[in-house]
Amino acid sequence: MSSTAAKPKTSVAIAPYIQSVEGCRKEAIGKHGLSDRLYDRYTGQLSDELARMKTKYRGKALAILRIAEDTKDIDEAQAALAKLSQGAETIVFFGTGGSGLGGQTLAQFGGWNIPGVCPKPAKGRPRVRFYDNLDGHTLGSALKSLDLAKTRFVVTSKSGGTSETLAQAITALTAIQDAGLGDKIPSLFLGITEPAAKGKANGLRALFEELKIPLLEHHTGIGGRFSCLTNVGLLPAMARGLDAHEIRAGAREVVDAMMAAKTPREFAPCIGAAVAIALSKEKDVRTLVLMPYADRLARLADWYVQLWAESLGKKGEGTSAIGALGPLDQHSQLQLFMDGPREIYVTIIRTATEGAGPVIDKAMAKTAGIGFMGGRAIGDVVDAQSRAVADALREAGRPVRTFDLPEMSERAIGALLMHFMLETIFAGSLLGIDPFDQPAVELAKKLTKERLA
Repeated sequence: MSSTAAKPKTSVAIAPYIQSVEGCRKEAIGKHGLSDRLYDRYTGQLSDELARMKTKYRGKALAILRIAEDTKDIDEAQAALAKLSQGAETIVFFGTGGSGLGGQTLAQFGGWNIPGVCPKPAKGRPRVRFYDNLDGHTLGSALKSLDLAKTRFVVTSKSGGTSETLAQAITALTAIQDAGLGDKIPSLFLGITEPAAKGKANGLRALFEELKIPLLEHHTGIGGRFSCLTNVGLLPAMARGLDAHEIRAGAREVVDAMMAAKTPREFAPCIGAAVAIALSKEKDVRTLVLMPYADRLARLADWYVQLWAESLGKKGEGTSAIGALGPLDQHSQLQLFMDGPREIYVTIIRTATEGAGPVIDKAMAKTAGIGFMGGRAIGDVVDAQSRAVADALREAGRPVRTFDLPEMSERAIGALLMHFMLETIFAGSLLGIDPFDQPAVELAKKLTKERLA
């Protein structure tokens, strides 16, 4: 793509998806959109950062860029999962924030937490549950309702010192002991935490080593909201029957596209970052909405909210992220997105749904006053809605970006995860902030400990 073209391209494809920011341009939505001049200015500002990221890849200086090439940790996680799953009916995952949302995103892609759905690849496997929010009533009820002899627990904390996760682990261990199963603890639990380091405390490692519970090593260079492509996210994915190697293959396609891009205008995550920050700085857009049109992508929106908010909300910078789900939120939030304050930017993720699902009976549709739907599959309706909403937002002069996924595959979800992580990193560069730390979160943890002490 040439930077001297009269009209810059705003649609860039990476094999598993196509991103278009055409709906953010002045030509599409009027004065509230970005002119070619602004688009060129903000994408151009990422030239140096793109070069730096390539250098980091070549020098193996940023682990997230290389994780898609690793296989050893996948093999180790598969072996640990197979052993843990023996005789199990349920696997419970304890981990908060990024230690929970990444795994939930992938597990839902495999059918978890979708009413009435049990995809064939997951049949015969233990069901999975996630407890990422600490709530005394919920945890107490869960431990009472579970068949503890047939339940397994995976506990994740990179530092090994996450108070909420340690509290969950200890109460689960206590419940197991109270049930007379104390001698089976090493076969009922699995931990994921950083390797032992001299002079560095790790409560989870100390506790689990004392109880002879097996541990997988958490990647030391990748944490929290960026850990979805490590064993933290891939273990739940494999528990739902997904192919972890294919997930990483999709992520690698995005990294390969970055290495091949000659300019930021040729790389979808750079374009996404530039547009988001340009809209914020030039058009007072303060809210970003991620709205997938698929139940299997609902948790992706929640993961994205944490990724964007925790990475960029620093030093007075950043924008608010909101998760939505189509067509559901056409009936609950679209009114605000389309007719509320002009500070909202919507990203719609569309999947290939035409012809999918049950067909609507023509006669009954006519009687019910929706004859135009008669003979159509449910997927046809969703496809029409996802396109109509994008068109309606443009007509209303509201910025809208679209992602189109030709197929719902492991490669597609891996590519999306890598896209949004790199987009966030590039956005951090434009804002002049470090996207990897979270000082406000650490302060809240410190004050919580002080209050309890």
